[in-house]
Amino acid sequence: MMLCMKVLRKKMRPDWDEYFIGIAKAVSARATCLRRKYGAVITKDNIIVSTGYNGAPAGMKDCLEVGKCTRKELQIPHGERYELCHSVHAEANAIIRASVDELRGATIYIAGSDSSERECVSEPCMMCKRMILNARIAKVVYSDGRNGFKVIDPKKWLKKRV
Repeated sequence: MMLCMKVLRKKMRPDWDEYFIGIAKAVSARATCLRRKYGAVITKDNIIVSTGYNGAPAGMKDCLEVGKCTRKELQIPHGERYELCHSVHAEANAIIRASVDELRGATIYIAGSDSSERECVSEPCMMCKRMILNARIAKVVYSDGRNGFKVIDPKKWLKKRV
């Protein structure tokens, strides 16, 4: 009977990672990118300390307002030539809105979807990986593109050098 109750409770209530990745998906709805929408949530001790989504820097017109994406017009594949993009990444926006103390030992959750609103793999790019490491974030949880997620210790990124 006790095992049955635990299974039932699990189905009725998401664990913390499921809960916060769901919130990251909701945050991504605010993104202003025409190609992909990403959301990030930073938590510490299961309390949200910051959120961010990809979009133009504060005070600048975003791709939705302008009605075009430079990288899309130039047919640049996903993951390449980010220097041509006008948007700030979701991870960066979340990091800059949190204090150093809130970031140290925190968890960042990242989720996104493509222009067809299909969930996509949301592993951080190299630039965001460096920011996450520099912020001393201890755990990264990102969408695997199949309605699940991957959990990573960002220190493991240091073991793979180019």
